[in-house]
Amino acid sequence: MTETPLPEQEQRRERAVSTHSRDIEGTRRLAGGVFFALGAGFLTVVMLAAAMVPGYDFRNGAISDLGVAPETALVFNGLLVLAGIANIAGGYLLYRVHGRRWLLGTFVLAGIGAVVTGVFPLDTGAPHSLGALFAFVFFNLQALGLATRLTGVLQWLSALAGALGLVFVVVMVVGDAGNTAVFGPFGHGGTERLIVYPVMLWLVALGGYLLGGGSLTGTAVGGR
Repeated sequence: MTETPLPEQEQRRERAVSTHSRDIEGTRRLAGGVFFALGAGFLTVVMLAAAMVPGYDFRNGAISDLGVAPETALVFNGLLVLAGIANIAGGYLLYRVHGRRWLLGTFVLAGIGAVVTGVFPLDTGAPHSLGALFAFVFFNLQALGLATRLTGVLQWLSALAGALGLVFVVVMVVGDAGNTAVFGPFGHGGTERLIVYPVMLWLVALGGYLLGGGSLTGTAVGGR
């Protein structure tokens, strides 16, 4: 039996849908590569930088101490700037997939916070502190926000990473305000790492998920 050829207009529409689907998949995979490199690169460089500074205090020292130590200042501050830019770029790529402006905003604000933290090292005082607080809060909010566009195990990991980070943001603020007992056995350094490391590990997992063809719920047109 001979198939009836599709009308030309319908053929064009099907080709456009197919091309759009390939574009979305490519964008999603590219975002995955950015996030995987961001999370894995950040954790690796911070680990190596901490090993390069003689007498670095993991428990009581801030992660940003690496940005004022002469052995690692250039590398660490440059890492923060690159991480911020990568987070904004990855967030924009994902925005082209999910189309939610409010979610893009969390990625952009987190990235801006990271860039400010790198441009203004720890010894600059208030600018660094504000940038770091922005980064701490919005990196974890982006994990919570993206949980609304994920399903299954990764959705729960996203929510867990974001919630855990925000809990320890509160702990850090209370401790830095003078009540250092709240740090408990973790100290200031451990508390900061419980803000940063879970969300960076989440970015590695998210990147692998997207690179492997994982999808997001929601549309790729418009934004809300």
